[in-house]
Parts: sequence; structure tokens; C-alpha cells
Amino acid sequence: MNEIVQNTLALDPALIVLFAVWVIAMISLPVVRWTAGDAGVPAGVSVGVLAQTILVVTLTAVGVGLPVALGAVLVVGAGGWLLEFVGSRSGVLFGRYEYTGRLQPQIARVPLVIPLAWIMMMPPAWAVASYLVPGGGPVAFAAVAAAAFVAWDLFLDPQMVGWGFWKWHDGGHYLGIPLRNFAGWFVGAFLLTLAVNALFGRPEIPAAPLFAVYALMWILESVGQTFFWRLRASAAVGFIGMGLFVALVVFTGAGG
Repeated sequence: MNEIVQNTLALDPALIVLFAVWVIAMISLPVVRWTAGDAGVPAGVSVGVLAQTILVVTLTAVGVGLPVALGAVLVVGAGGWLLEFVGSRSGVLFGRYEYTGRLQPQIARVPLVIPLAWIMMMPPAWAVASYLVPGGGPVAFAAVAAAAFVAWDLFLDPQMVGWGFWKWHDGGHYLGIPLRNFAGWFVGAFLLTLAVNALFGRPEIPAAPLFAVYALMWILESVGQTFFWRLRASAAVGFIGMGLFVALVVFTGAGG
């Protein structure tokens, strides 16, 4: 754990500023809701996603270089949008759902912020996998990264449904969300990670600061959903889900 903290704090000051901007955007969301009401939530969410995307892409570029980072971002962003487009139109992978008009702008009825959300969390999930399966092959790496990515959705989906950003047609066993949704997220993240690996090789990312993003997201979601958004069920499940991966990195010695 010391290695993760030290390497993160040793980043260029400009990257520390990006970290701070993202965290401020995240913790400001309850204030936005108190001051602007529910109408301000979509803009607040979009700002937070954009801030994290900029941070994660910049951190990734530091590790692999800008051309490879942009290539990986294109694969994840375009692939994430395609999965959401097909999924929301057909019910394939995730189950039957649709986006509302609250998140704008949209491309073919898929909010632009959605592929950005894939971009902002895939490299942190890769960081988890780089610690837990450092010598593993592409399949093992992709499987662990996909599982770490899905753990975040245990927080995300109930919150976004609660805010009216998308809705499920048939409901489901996890707080009204079908369990196949999480299987779809796993398959999507697994395939996108394999695609990035096939095109650019295993992502040699700066694991420490990207894992710090993952761990901070776990903390922020846990605190936010418990104390500000009154989503205590998803807060508890997400705390366990993402927390398992945080604990595995920290307490198995993988985190240094």
C-alpha cells in the first residue's frame, strides 16, 4: 500500500491537480443537488465523468505514450458505445432497458457520457488486474479486469436508475436490475480488454495512480450513497464488491 500512495503522491503536480479537480467534482455533486435541485444532477454527473476521464486518459498516456493511450481510448469508447447502442435497442447482453432524455448530448439515443464512463473506469480496472495477475496471460488479465469493472456497476446502476437516467423494462433481482446486466458488463469489459491487448499489447499502465482512482471511487461511492443519496442497499453491496478488489490488492502484498 505504501508503494501505491508514494507513487501517486510523487506524480507531476499537474496530475495532482487533475486528481483534485476530479475529487472536488465528485464531492460537489450533493451541493449541486441541494442548490439546483434534481435538474442540476445531470450536469454535475457529466462534469464528474469528464474530469475523471481526463485524469485517467492522462495517467494512461504517461505510462504507455499518447498514441497508444488514444488508441486504447478509441477502442474502449467506441466499443462501449456500440455495446450500449446494441444493448439498449435489442436487450442483448444487458437485458431490456432504455436511456431517458436526462443525459445530453446523445448519439443515436445513447448519452455521450456513457462511453466516457467506460473510458474512465477501464484503465483503473486494468490497474487492479496488473496487481492481482502480474504474470497472467491476456485471458486471465481480461477476466480479472472485467470483474473489477463490474464491481463498480453494483454502485452505478441503482444510482443512475434512481436519478432517472435509464430504466429497465422488466425489472430484476438486484434492486430492480436484472442480473444478466452484470454478466453483460463482464462480457463487454472482457472483450474490450482483449481487443486492446490484441492491438497494442498488454496495457503497461502506471498501476499505482490508476489503482488510487479505483480505490477513491470505492470510498466516494460508499460514502455518497450511504450518507447523501440514501441508497444504502447498493452502498453496502458495492462496498463489498469493489472493496474485495481493493483489499486483495492492498492486503495480499500486491500493492507493495
